Amino acid sequence: MSTVRLFIQVGLFFITKRAEIRLKERAMNNNNVEAYQHMLEKAAQFIKDNDDFLVLAHLNPDGDAIGSSLATMHLLRSLGKKVHVVNEGECPKRFSFLPGFEEIIDLSKISLNRSFSAVISVDVADEKRFGKIGSVIADDAQILNIDHHPTNTNFGVLNVIQPTAASTTEILFDLITAHFSPQLDSPTANALYTGLLTDTGGFRYANTKQSVLDMAAKLLGYGVQPDQIADYALETVTASHIELLKYALQSLSFHYEGQVAIILVSQEDMKAAGASKDDVDGISSYPRKIEGVEVGALFKEWSEGEVKVSLRSNKYVDVALLAQRNGGGGHAKASGYTFNGNLQAAKEDLLNQLKDIIQK
Repeated sequence: MSTVRLFIQVGLFFITKRAEIRLKERAMNNNNVEAYQHMLEKAAQFIKDNDDFLVLAHLNPDGDAIGSSLATMHLLRSLGKKVHVVNEGECPKRFSFLPGFEEIIDLSKISLNRSFSAVISVDVADEKRFGKIGSVIADDAQILNIDHHPTNTNFGVLNVIQPTAASTTEILFDLITAHFSPQLDSPTANALYTGLLTDTGGFRYANTKQSVLDMAAKLLGYGVQPDQIADYALETVTASHIELLKYALQSLSFHYEGQVAIILVSQEDMKAAGASKDDVDGISSYPRKIEGVEVGALFKEWSEGEVKVSLRSNKYVDVALLAQRNGGGGHAKASGYTFNGNLQAAKEDLLNQLKDIIQK
């Protein structure tokens, strides 16, 4: 056999193998799409089959949790369903521009003397993130679990989990456009857009795919004003936030040759700045932005002996795995957990865990 003929045969072999691999990948993708569409159909049927709903999101809700909750509320109302939207923890006031915001019940302040059998959970990775909401869920409750966190524990009777979605509102957009398109209106569109905007960091994070921008463009057709939502949800800060940031940056420290940056916020800092829990939002992104930093961490002393840890990463560290190991969860580049102890102990504990993770 000539050398030329041998090279041709080897080349054809590798071309054939690559084609086979592409076909297998395409088949896997098609199977995933079919499974996802099937779960959306089951979710739609769950909504059609029930009339009195509890809609809930995770503790201390963020933009995606609030946007998902309100979009679901608007959908159910437009279908003639009864619905209560609850959370444990105050919703950040910067989202008060969203229609229906004032109807969200904070169970840490207001009791709800009844239970629900039809429950829709949005943007909640596991049942521990319910908080006190579990008290209003009936023992025989059927839970529809809609979420995009890869750490989701599939706690629902129906689980629509799509880790490739940039936000939970992206999944809800797929559900509504596929099965309830006449119900998509301006209030719903604004809620969906807000969740998408905040969970992509204003369309700057790595999860900003073509499907994300396509969805955003379609929502503009329903009266969404992107400049206004960006101002409310991302840009505008309070004077007390800036005061708190001044205290927080004084605690900034670097570790592992500058690859880890940590900021601490104590209760004393909060008091001195006249800050609320709302004002802490956004500070967690500062350490990660520093050149050369791979992992940025914000430690917030929520109460005596309770520290909230927010983790952000840039390239190779999966902070979702780190958070999950500590009883929390989230995404590969943004996650968090609760540490029982003081700020210094929480900081030392994280640094010990990062010892074998940070590349030397």
